[in-house]
Amino acid sequence: MGYATEATMEKVKSEGCWSRINPKSWFGTRHWVTFMLFLGMANAYVMRTNMSVAIVAMVNHTAIGGGEELVDDECDAELGNETSTHNSGSDGPYAWETDLQGYILSSFFYGYVITQIPFGIMAKKYGNIYFLGVGMLINSVFAFLVPISAEWGVGWLIAIRFIQGLGEGPIVPCTHSLLAKWVPPNERSRLGAFVYAGAQFGTVISMPLSGLLSASAAGWPSIFYVFGAVGTVWCIAFLLFIYEDPNANKKMDAEERKFILDSLWGTSQNTKTPPIPWMSIIKCLPFWAILIAHMGHNYGYETLMTELPTYMKQVLHFDIKDNGFLSALPYLAMWLFSMAISHVADWMLVSGYFTHTIVRKIINGIGQYGPAVALTAAAFTGCDRWLTIAILTIGVGLNGGIYSGFKVNHLDISPRFAGILMSFTNCLANLAGLLAPIYAGNIIKGEPSQAKWRIVFITAACVYAGCCTFYTIFASGERQSFDNPENDKKDEESAENGNANVQDTRT
Repeated sequence: MGYATEATMEKVKSEGCWSRINPKSWFGTRHWVTFMLFLGMANAYVMRTNMSVAIVAMVNHTAIGGGEELVDDECDAELGNETSTHNSGSDGPYAWETDLQGYILSSFFYGYVITQIPFGIMAKKYGNIYFLGVGMLINSVFAFLVPISAEWGVGWLIAIRFIQGLGEGPIVPCTHSLLAKWVPPNERSRLGAFVYAGAQFGTVISMPLSGLLSASAAGWPSIFYVFGAVGTVWCIAFLLFIYEDPNANKKMDAEERKFILDSLWGTSQNTKTPPIPWMSIIKCLPFWAILIAHMGHNYGYETLMTELPTYMKQVLHFDIKDNGFLSALPYLAMWLFSMAISHVADWMLVSGYFTHTIVRKIINGIGQYGPAVALTAAAFTGCDRWLTIAILTIGVGLNGGIYSGFKVNHLDISPRFAGILMSFTNCLANLAGLLAPIYAGNIIKGEPSQAKWRIVFITAACVYAGCCTFYTIFASGERQSFDNPENDKKDEESAENGNANVQDTRT
């Protein structure tokens, strides 16, 4: 699935299908599909972020600190009564050093990266629904086992989180493929940004609610019971009510089905998908630009997502409830900004003043240089914790630009193989991302200090900026030759000739 040819779009417009369907079906079947994918993306990020807050409550900070709570005391005099974590009685049962915490936090991503490429390839051949629905069901069900596995030993906990990651592997490539089958090109920027903004929505829900659940009488285990139950309900609903493509859904409105299919190439029986051009993809510099940008984003994003609650406790001295809410603020800003900037990107494209290439580079620059500057600034804010939170909120908020930058660039350069390209870049990007908590855990091991955290922040800032610079130089918004764009016109002409012959026989 991908972009329609000009002939197809003119055909749709001339038949009146565009004017009838697009404004009237303000919530059609395609919107229901994208809404469910939005909830699925939110559920996926809930599962990967809840451990970041839970581990703060699970760890016995006093035990690993040699009898004293392991926090940075450089700001005690300046914060005074604002300090809320010392002797708070919030220690958990597990004496895990920060380097071991890093391995626990990254174990999810080891499983996650393994299933990206094989599931992306198999989903293209066998369909996306069961890979996505059953995979996320495994993720959700195994969440119930996290508390008991922690009691059995850290090895069991890492294994359970690893299996959860395996189940979540299909979420991005299958979502990308379903968007290509269900969403017309003129709606793809906004609906695509809406679906992927589910990641921030899930984080915004997960972090504060995890903090509240940790502080409740039920304790930190309730985090995994509550979110495991919610995830299981979504999986069942997804498997029951979502179809692979408009042709498979016989209950949807016939006019909406025609509108979607006529606006996409690849729906005709005459259309033949060529073999995956592996060597051409490997030699494609714009593909490498997307890959490098994706890897840089994941490293910086995972640094904050997995380590921010720990930083909030150790350096800024927030208690577990405030920790969850404040750690979620940057992702709320990112969610809102990603939705707003997607409309700006669409306006730039339809204005005629900007090419796809220029739009992707400008918006992506905001999305990656912004957090690089913010992380550098936050590394030197000292004990001013509200200034630190404000800077991180703005910086991570600007990070939302990537959803109208490299994140949808796969569809620009190769709509035919967008799902395959996404599975590759997402796999390698998450390999880079899983290094983030391991690196941070080893840097801050022992007595925490602002100097140690400064290294963590500046490293992430350099990765953001370096990878974005590579993207800015080598990215493209033009469809690449390996996608066989010339075949679309041949297929379209063949389909039109076939229709004409049918009309001749009828007359």
